[in-house]
Amino acid sequence: MAEFIPVPPFDLVVFGATGDLSLRKLFPSLLHRYLDGQIPPQSRIIGAARSDLDTEAFRQMVHESRGKFAPGACVDEAKCAEFMSHVHYARLDASAPANEWGALKQALANGGGNVRIFYLSTAPSLFVTIAQRLAETGLATPDSRIVLEKPIGRDLASSREINDGVGAVFDEHRTFRIDHYLGKETVQNLLVLRFANMLIEPVWSRAYIDHVQITVAEELGVEGRADYYDKSGALRDMVQNHLLQLLCLVALESPNSMEADAIRTEKLKVLSALRRIEAKDAASKTVRGQYRAGLVNGGKAPAYADEVGKVTKTETFVAIKAEVDNWRWAGVPFYLRTGKRMSARRSEIVVQFKDTPVPMFGADAGSPNKLVLRLQPDEGVRLWLNMKEPGPGGLRVKTAALDLSFAEEFGGVRYPDAYERLLMDIVRGNLALFMRRDEVDAAWMWADALLAAWRQAGVEPYGYAAGSNGPTQSALMLDRDGRAWWDPE
Repeated sequence: MAEFIPVPPFDLVVFGATGDLSLRKLFPSLLHRYLDGQIPPQSRIIGAARSDLDTEAFRQMVHESRGKFAPGACVDEAKCAEFMSHVHYARLDASAPANEWGALKQALANGGGNVRIFYLSTAPSLFVTIAQRLAETGLATPDSRIVLEKPIGRDLASSREINDGVGAVFDEHRTFRIDHYLGKETVQNLLVLRFANMLIEPVWSRAYIDHVQITVAEELGVEGRADYYDKSGALRDMVQNHLLQLLCLVALESPNSMEADAIRTEKLKVLSALRRIEAKDAASKTVRGQYRAGLVNGGKAPAYADEVGKVTKTETFVAIKAEVDNWRWAGVPFYLRTGKRMSARRSEIVVQFKDTPVPMFGADAGSPNKLVLRLQPDEGVRLWLNMKEPGPGGLRVKTAALDLSFAEEFGGVRYPDAYERLLMDIVRGNLALFMRRDEVDAAWMWADALLAAWRQAGVEPYGYAAGSNGPTQSALMLDRDGRAWWDPE
């Protein structure tokens, strides 16, 4: 079983503590880390929200969410009860004047030498206000940290406004912009795979790689996020952050070290080299889509318009042919794809290598090598190679996979999920897996240019049936390049 090194004692304040993210991800993650012995007993976890609750009622809410989102975690009920004794609640309207923040000030009193962390699981419109109130109340100590959930704004201008406001209180080295995809086991393994294996890195370039596909597909619709999502769409919600971050980790040059700024500087170089898509190319290099009614897992799924209660042009699917203009990747397309109400929930990176220069075993023998990194639902790595099919009577080539399943290879041991890992990195002060401000700016510059190109070219969403792999036009975009999406059955 893996050993987990305890982090320093901390006080964590979760703003928006009664919201979906907090109850579904943050508190279950903290529970798991406590059960594994990583959270010291001096630590305190304080939920802050407007709901009219006291600490006991809030603990009951966290207890109920545990049963739903962390089933089976509490084999030792006494240990789980011990965790709950570290959970507290402060009723607070985050937009209220500083003189109404007394409950939180009292909850944080007598913290000793604990690291103080403020996690903003709220609407981005509150980020600057909360930071200002933390300064006005004296709660923002010189070594305290702030955590910002995406999205940070909805364009470059609003993102800069948020970062300016928060930055006036918290220095860059104390600001943690979280993207939970960077905490996934396979994403971090991508760096190890590339830079700890001499077999891989020498062929990681345009000389040997034909193209890269990055897919993040969801079975769910907008659920309870209709109001937010309809103002955002798939490009702002997923591409500008998650998919571009994955692209950066695939494409970056070797950092000089694993220090945070060494890695983040290399990611910034990739974003700076990412070619902007202009209006004249918007229709050929991108596809927008919106799901219609269909079947997901054998059940009827409503159309997006029915879920949000109005006809709208917001995209729930986007596919993009992205290009990185540098010496390593010139001429290698990065096909990005994300959508809701897709045929299956999966996130993966597919690196397809070029075909052999001479088809010695016949034009139809085998297929190009592929390296497939699966982020979810079952994390693992597969390398597809061409092998001789067993048996006498001729040489027949078959494509087979060298399959590394994390669950099988590491004995079925439960490893921390993304939020667990990132929360502990915040306590340690490790910024390597968090976005730097200039990264966010560069990503928004690219996304804003694409949004402007869509408006100028009049690119509207195509319809696709819920439970499918997106609009037909997405497949046609790759077909024009003589390629196809990797959609395993």
